[in-house]
Amino acid sequence: MKKTSLLRKYIIEDSILVMPGAHDALTAKIVEQSGFKVLTIGGYSASASILGKPDLSFLSLTEMADCVRRIVDIVNIPVFTDGDTGHGNVLNVRHTVKEIERTGAAGMFIEDQVFPKRCGHMLDKQVIEKPEMIAKVKAAVDARVDDDFVIMARTDALAVNGLEDAIERGNLFAEAGADLIFIEAPTTIEQMQMITAQINAPTLANNIEGGKSPLLSATELEKIGYSTVVFPVATTYAVAKVVGDLMTELATTGTTAGFSNQMVSFDEFNDLIGLDHLRSLERKYFQT
Repeated sequence: MKKTSLLRKYIIEDSILVMPGAHDALTAKIVEQSGFKVLTIGGYSASASILGKPDLSFLSLTEMADCVRRIVDIVNIPVFTDGDTGHGNVLNVRHTVKEIERTGAAGMFIEDQVFPKRCGHMLDKQVIEKPEMIAKVKAAVDARVDDDFVIMARTDALAVNGLEDAIERGNLFAEAGADLIFIEAPTTIEQMQMITAQINAPTLANNIEGGKSPLLSATELEKIGYSTVVFPVATTYAVAKVVGDLMTELATTGTTAGFSNQMVSFDEFNDLIGLDHLRSLERKYFQT
């Protein structure tokens, strides 16, 4: 089955789809080897990993597409990724969808923030008018080559205009052809329940550690009615914490020996990245 068809199938299944985030090929391999069926790539983590900068629209479409392409190339599971605001107007949205689809990703989302956007859990967001975003969704749906390529529409209107407007937008975007709806940053379980009850499409929950939304388990979110949950920044935060602790250990002691129990070994890492398989493949070409 095509990866696009697989992603679509997972989204509409009764059990909630859990998508951990990966910000590079290495973290993507770890997600896949941990048994997850799909992974996601967010602009927040990609911007931090590639540029060392926050999610304030510094990351270009080319840089994001390159990141996605490398991840898609190294894993065998569907990849769902971030299309930002579509990087411009409806024509830019078409170009963005075509570029992302060519990476081999199974789906992507676009959002209704005013460019330059910011992380959905940051302050001072602004959103475009509903007709403009509806046009962007239609452009995105029209631009895809594979009809199973998943298009999600995200709205940040809750923090700007309130929950009623956000729900109205979600339904309008679904009517325009979006396969999945994401209302960003609800602050209570009650808001989450209203979102899943009143949106006439599959919905996505966003678990940001330390963010504005309640950090609920996949099981709890499934009971609320969400179809999908992403954990887009957890791996990035974990890497930042562990590397910071490692540098503290090295600066304090002059050695990493005391930190070895928090690292994989040389052999474990080589196994993780598939060294034996590649060496075997290399030897095959010298056999007579």
